[in-house]
Amino acid sequence: MKARRHFAIREILSSERVSTQEELCEFLKSRGYDVTQATVSRDIKELSLLKIPDGMGYHYAWPEARSPQSNLRMKRVFQDSVVSCDCSENIIVIKTLPGAAQSIASLIDSQVIDNLLGTVAGDDTIFMVVKTKKAVKEVMSVFQDLLAE
Repeated sequence: MKARRHFAIREILSSERVSTQEELCEFLKSRGYDVTQATVSRDIKELSLLKIPDGMGYHYAWPEARSPQSNLRMKRVFQDSVVSCDCSENIIVIKTLPGAAQSIASLIDSQVIDNLLGTVAGDDTIFMVVKTKKAVKEVMSVFQDLLAE
């Protein structure tokens, strides 16, 4: 149950601006999770969420979303390990060097990429599902930027 709740928190933070634990409780309750503020507080600590400024106050975010170094790291990893990136309909496929797909998929999962529903990785291939066909171009541009010299 905790893993599902953590996944739900990831989804909520990728689509909603959440500034308080109480707001996060309400979002989780609207998705069918019976949680208390204490549970959400523990989840925030376990997920290492940060409160970052956004011009309207503060909101919860993943640590990677705050750090410019994480973008540089992701760019370096992509340039070192990704062989190709292509798409069909609402699926993006990334081919990597052998053995690199799972670590790159984990890195992608740690980022907040709008309209990306999730990743599945094998040894050298990553499949990603995008919410709509229209959004594929936008998501693909994120990966193409990472691959650009």
